[in-house]
Amino acid sequence: MKNQNSLRYIFALFFLSFAAHCQYIFPDVLVKFKPLVQEAIFTGTGSPTWDEQIRERGYILKEKDGYHMWYTGYTKNDPVKHLGYATSKDGIQWKRHASNPINPQQWIEDVFVIKKGSKYYMFAEGKGDTTHLLVSANKTNWKALGNIRIKKTNGQPIEKGSFGTPCVIAVKGLYYLFYERDDLGIWLAKSKNLIDWVNVQDQPVLNKGPEPYDLYGVAMNQVIYYQGYYYGYYHATAYKDWREWSSNVAVSKDLIHWTKYPQNPIIGNNQSSNIIVPAQQGFRLYTMHSQVHVYQSN
Repeated sequence: MKNQNSLRYIFALFFLSFAAHCQYIFPDVLVKFKPLVQEAIFTGTGSPTWDEQIRERGYILKEKDGYHMWYTGYTKNDPVKHLGYATSKDGIQWKRHASNPINPQQWIEDVFVIKKGSKYYMFAEGKGDTTHLLVSANKTNWKALGNIRIKKTNGQPIEKGSFGTPCVIAVKGLYYLFYERDDLGIWLAKSKNLIDWVNVQDQPVLNKGPEPYDLYGVAMNQVIYYQGYYYGYYHATAYKDWREWSSNVAVSKDLIHWTKYPQNPIIGNNQSSNIIVPAQQGFRLYTMHSQVHVYQSN
């Protein structure tokens, strides 16, 4: 009996220690979210327009004048995925731009935007799920710079095929790109000029599985730096046919070695393509496929 009590005590200490550690590296402000608005705050028009439906990851950037959103619209009658732009004062009520679609001739989806100096750079999937780069001075007129180029650690180009869901973070004068290949894993490359990239390693830095919620596909949406750690917000699927996706979080000290949040997914119900935006208190989390929903951190 005494031995059993000792074992129970040891296990209790272990689990308490583990729980405390998880709360430390996964603070509630980054992983616990509740709906700010119950219904979707932005959707496709539902009528035969160029953005009858929206899909995959859009991107939201908060600036002094309010919120800016880029999104992908499409209709069943047109295979090309078009770029839309909308603005908001409060991040909840959105106004579509009068000139949408703002790049009507080019296939643009799964977008990610960074600001460098006075210019905005957009990484986006094109036809065939390959990543291309665009630049803009005003957020609406985008100049195509062509496909990015990714090389392996030995200097040879990566194998032909898809390289999509681009996600970029700047660290100490370098840019780091997270990308997926058919959602089979998440790779990491680095660059000085945003167009030429070299893999940090030739294997994924975040694999799908073995957890059931991300067993059949993963893709990174955004990485932020918070109190000494990098937090990666990614979407994943538990289904072989990809019929449903969820929003998840992982943490890293070096962008290479990642630990998944033990209580993933943080949001289910096919609300994925998660983007985190600083708020007056804590953070907002937007899920952007196939409608835009907004959550507030607890």
